[in-house]
Amino acid sequence: MNKLLTYFIFITLICSSCGSDHTLSSPNGELQISTYIDENGQLLYSVSFNGKSYIKPSKLGFEFANADDMMNGFEIVSSKKETIVQDYEMQWGLNQFISSKHNQLSLHLKHIESGRLIDIVFRAADDGFAFRYVIPQQKEKELIVSNEHSEFNFDEDPMSYWIPGDWEIYEHLYNKTRASEINALSKVNHPNLAQTHIVENSVATPVTFIFDDGTHLSLHEAALVNYSGMTLKKTGETSFVSSLTGRADGNKATIPTPFKTPWRMGIIGKKATDLLSSNLMYDLNEPNELGDIRDWFSPHKYIGIWWEMHMGKSTWDYGMTQDMGTWTDHGNAHGKHGATNKNTKRYIDFAAKHGFDGVLVEGWNTGWEYWIGFEDREGVFDFVTPYPDYDIEMLQEYAKSKGVSLVMHHETSAAPRTYEKQMDKAYALMQSLDIHVVKSGYVGPLIPKGEYHHGQWMVNHYNNAVQKAANYQVAVNTHEPIKGTGLERTWPNWITREGARGQEFNAWSIEGGNSVDHLATMAFTRFLSGPMDYTPGLVKLETKLGPNSDNKARSTIAQQLGQYVVIPSPIQMACDLPENYEQHLDWLQFIKDVAVDWEQSIPLQGEVGDYVVWAKTAKENENWYLGAVNDENPRDLEIDLSFLDKNQSYSMTIYRDSKDAHWNTNPYAIEIENKIIKQTDTLKVYLASGGGFGAIFEKIK
Repeated sequence: MNKLLTYFIFITLICSSCGSDHTLSSPNGELQISTYIDENGQLLYSVSFNGKSYIKPSKLGFEFANADDMMNGFEIVSSKKETIVQDYEMQWGLNQFISSKHNQLSLHLKHIESGRLIDIVFRAADDGFAFRYVIPQQKEKELIVSNEHSEFNFDEDPMSYWIPGDWEIYEHLYNKTRASEINALSKVNHPNLAQTHIVENSVATPVTFIFDDGTHLSLHEAALVNYSGMTLKKTGETSFVSSLTGRADGNKATIPTPFKTPWRMGIIGKKATDLLSSNLMYDLNEPNELGDIRDWFSPHKYIGIWWEMHMGKSTWDYGMTQDMGTWTDHGNAHGKHGATNKNTKRYIDFAAKHGFDGVLVEGWNTGWEYWIGFEDREGVFDFVTPYPDYDIEMLQEYAKSKGVSLVMHHETSAAPRTYEKQMDKAYALMQSLDIHVVKSGYVGPLIPKGEYHHGQWMVNHYNNAVQKAANYQVAVNTHEPIKGTGLERTWPNWITREGARGQEFNAWSIEGGNSVDHLATMAFTRFLSGPMDYTPGLVKLETKLGPNSDNKARSTIAQQLGQYVVIPSPIQMACDLPENYEQHLDWLQFIKDVAVDWEQSIPLQGEVGDYVVWAKTAKENENWYLGAVNDENPRDLEIDLSFLDKNQSYSMTIYRDSKDAHWNTNPYAIEIENKIIKQTDTLKVYLASGGGFGAIFEKIK
């Protein structure tokens, strides 16, 4: 068993405030954080990169509902500098082995009037910066946070790529504006969102900025534990302040003392692909607490009874009636239920035939008749009781006989208290059936009212669910989640999550589908927060749904294949219907062949919102896998292959757009080419409008 290796090297300087050096530089010297106390005793910091200021002096502090505010009137009691080096292994992800080196400055502050103490810890790395608050033991056992004031004031007006700071959901289309033009309140009450709550002009993180000199900066948070999720509220043309998801009493979080807040972080680079190369978020998280989970979880591909519901071919519900909390079959089943024994066996047979490891089945358990559109959804779902036409024990036994496993589904309808009451027995059922992956969902406005999906109460629910699942050898794929903040390093059974607008919006959204540049934007925004269960792999792009019955995935087939390399996740769905794949076995072959578990990942080219190209090598073999997604603008690429082994020939199979391909007029125009290629060659590829490519480089022995 591979063991996680983590070590720290400390070089420490402890000094008083008088004459101290309160400037911190990254190991390579390119990034610098400057801190000082102003005449009001307010702590400020600024960030420069390559000799230029990008974050001008910005204030830090807290307001509390039950204690004196910590905003000004500070003095620096002491400071400490140290260098932190880490070498660690990720059990799955973009890169298996990660090495990092950060310089750290801890400022020990005293609030002069009250005598209260607080530390603020800064990190400077070659790929970015971070800071967090460390609150020591106080006379109050708990502090109630009214507001956290962590400012990010820019020196200029950069281009920004953002979604609104919605307290309930992240499933908005991305916007491209100058920072000064951000208007989150214009996105209130989107009719396709089952839950949404936008209260101010703030943006969700990660949010990415491009400065006029080409410098790229993405702001986010890391290690979100026992705290509310952070948005960034506009306070001026180019100024932002941390704004925490609230609750009914108007406050934001209740924290024990002592307490460490999540890290506030910024990845910075000279070009777009520098953002993709960063491991800063994972560096800031705690080491693995679960040990090696690879004896019961392996990255894999799966299919499922899911897309057919979005297409209207079948339904989640069966047609039962709830009487005094019990679901009863009165013989009025409507006959369109998707999760039947017969249909599930059909999917299992397809999975076994084509080498898929899992079959997700949604709508298997009672409660779907009352799951959305109702105020009181507590007590609706039963997470261990199947519908009459679904025999979970028999089906899992059938699946295992064919080398496949069911993937569990737990939809909570945003009634997490009901889920918490049943969680142990639901996970225990999975363990007894040798099912190790669950997709959990939280669709709808959160119950209880006054709490929100991204607030402290739900942050703790999501985190607790993942930790409890580990006790039953269950890996969790969370939908309608809290955003990723790198906790998969600490709890590696949190394998993926949704947390953005996924493939299903192509079926029925009022916009006719996701925007053409959606994935090319998420590559440099949402994907910076970790893996996403986007559910790629459509081979029938038109759905004939939506307000005008003309919805479609705004991509070419080649892009659908390229998504398997571009979208980060250790589990990848082939989301289309088995009968559609049977008509296109040549396209299906790439989905079958592409890997999902990576040893090393290299972003080769890309620009935010335009396109991205990745190269990844798998743990299971010595192959390289390349993939790209493109926006609406066709482009010709020349790709440097210097990452390949020297003096080694590769057999390349590439699935790429034909010259006449176009997402709207000719999305099925694809070429499959086989060619011998070497490190010294240049790969020339055409990307159509909404296009992309997927390629496999296999070593010739």
